[in-house]
Amino acid sequence: MFFRQVRRNAAKNRKGNGLFFGSLIVAIVAFYTLLSLGEQDVMHYLATIESDAVGKLLSLLPIVYAVSLFFVYFLVYFACKYQVESRRRELGMYLMLGMKQGRMFFMLFCETLWNSAAALLAGLPIALLLTEAISLATAKIAGLGIIGHRFSFSVSAILWTVCGFVFVQLLSMLGICIGIRKKEPAGFFAEDAVKGQRELTKAKSIGFFVTGAAFLLAAYYLGMFRMQGLSFYVMAAVVFFGISGTFLLYRGLGGLLGISIRKKRGDALGLTTFTARQVQENVIAQHKSLAISNLLITMALACISYGVAMGVEHNVSSRSVDFSIFGEEAQAKSVLQNKAVREMTGDSYPLYLSMVKEQYMSGGNKEFDLTGLADALRTAEGSKDLVENMIENLHLEYVIAQSSYNRILKGMGKKELDLTKSGNKVALYSSIANEGEFGQILEDALQGAGNGAASIGIDGAEYEISSLCIDNVVADRSITLYLALVVPDELWKKLADEPEPYCVNMRLRNDLVEEMGLMQAVQKMDARLSEMGIEYDSYLGGIGRNLFYTVAASYLTIYLGVLFWLIANTVIGLKYLIAQRQTKHRYETLTMLGADMGAMCESVKKQIGIYFRFVIILALASGGAAIYTMFTSFTKLPVGASVFTVALLCAAALLIFLILEKIYITLAVRAACREIRQL
Repeated sequence: MFFRQVRRNAAKNRKGNGLFFGSLIVAIVAFYTLLSLGEQDVMHYLATIESDAVGKLLSLLPIVYAVSLFFVYFLVYFACKYQVESRRRELGMYLMLGMKQGRMFFMLFCETLWNSAAALLAGLPIALLLTEAISLATAKIAGLGIIGHRFSFSVSAILWTVCGFVFVQLLSMLGICIGIRKKEPAGFFAEDAVKGQRELTKAKSIGFFVTGAAFLLAAYYLGMFRMQGLSFYVMAAVVFFGISGTFLLYRGLGGLLGISIRKKRGDALGLTTFTARQVQENVIAQHKSLAISNLLITMALACISYGVAMGVEHNVSSRSVDFSIFGEEAQAKSVLQNKAVREMTGDSYPLYLSMVKEQYMSGGNKEFDLTGLADALRTAEGSKDLVENMIENLHLEYVIAQSSYNRILKGMGKKELDLTKSGNKVALYSSIANEGEFGQILEDALQGAGNGAASIGIDGAEYEISSLCIDNVVADRSITLYLALVVPDELWKKLADEPEPYCVNMRLRNDLVEEMGLMQAVQKMDARLSEMGIEYDSYLGGIGRNLFYTVAASYLTIYLGVLFWLIANTVIGLKYLIAQRQTKHRYETLTMLGADMGAMCESVKKQIGIYFRFVIILALASGGAAIYTMFTSFTKLPVGASVFTVALLCAAALLIFLILEKIYITLAVRAACREIRQL
């Protein structure tokens, strides 16, 4: 009989609070997705080439998991408290009928465990399907192919998900039971009372609101236009003005709503004025919760946008070379003539890369004249400190033959360079130009190359810098060229200190890549070359690092963003429902005055919509400023990245965010209307 009652109560709680139960399922999915990261295809692949980095990432997961449990605890605590408070009369009746407090608490714990089991049974299958979809998508993007995919089922992830989730549930219920342990039955039957709120004068309300708005505008301005140098004081000011402004604005919002209501005409129809007064009271009573929820959603938007951008940023690196073979040219040719290697090779060529002769180095008698390039850099837009640093460290020590670089471009299907057709021309190369603001400044400086704004003097002759080259010249970034010149072959022979090839580059056959998938084909060739005892670099190393950055930055920041969003929306919804429960006698009075059920539900719907909008609209503004600040100060899209693609993905994420917000509002409205109908 006892456990039948437990099951019945648990089912009633799930049905009556779908908002909370749905949030628990999302939390379970998030937990498992995070904890099973090490079992996904991409991580198994990364472990073969970036084992140390992967080990460090996986060692961070327990910390992220513990932080997640900390946040989820508050979500679960408020939800459990709401459920217990909604059953006060029921619990009081149990005590009146002779049930011991210990047995009642045991019943509550059993109900919690039952609901936890139901949430786990619903959430874990969804989590398994989601992780498989993520794994398949990542395998496709990385080129592993369906053949390289294997079903992943992490027993340890399931155990930690179950243990952590149940622990948080029981700990929350324990805290609630301790809080009501001394309450007598009469205390459970007492009517809920709305906590008295300290009313603000008109002047104070306006003062708080205007000050808060000014603080937020100051935070937006400092972040968007004064953060380029990443100054600690500017960052501290942004955080201070942003947080303080949010709290002050919501503190004064309730008073302004009251002023607005009093100015309206007195012939408002229906429950219009009642709805406005309810919203005003909720804003005054919950201004701190609104501010905290707003900050959480702002962080969620920033984290998710950053995760999307980082995923795009570290996957825009084009595949230029599959393998670079080092050593004597004759030895490299013998390797390429091997039958097992030859049948997989699509193209191979020597890379002519060398340091310049000593007389062209800094201080030499034929030193490069970099005045034209320095002048062009001074006209570029960007951080003044970075531009000055680039000019101070301006030097060219390496040259690349045009024929070798054109073979790289040809293999990638790009337009080849023509530096000899019309006058003296060279191209500027940098292997780090696709990272951060450095490349954007170079690109901007060379925009004036058509009118001779960017040039370099070589042995008394002036050469126009026609373009910026950023594609890898070797398979992996085994060499880092800060700045180098791509020059015609004849000029290369004149400048090069070592006229021999630096290495021999090789690309796999395109049909083989299409058939096997890029990573499968590269791994197969890698195995064949490793058996020959020759020194070489593989595309595996570079793509491995790119994928690692994608996983570390993208997965974790998106995960934290979803968690922040989940907690913020659950807090908003539950705070409103708690406030409505405390004022339910007002709806009883409305019923006595003749208000119909439809009108009251419509009033509740409008209240919840306005209540959520107060948070969402400001969060979108703050989130937009935060995202702009991140992409102009903390991280930069590489030169090769498509701004349109990033914008499209962010727009899709925003659309999903708005759809999920609509779902949350709908669930909150249903829960609120259900309580109204029960009066």
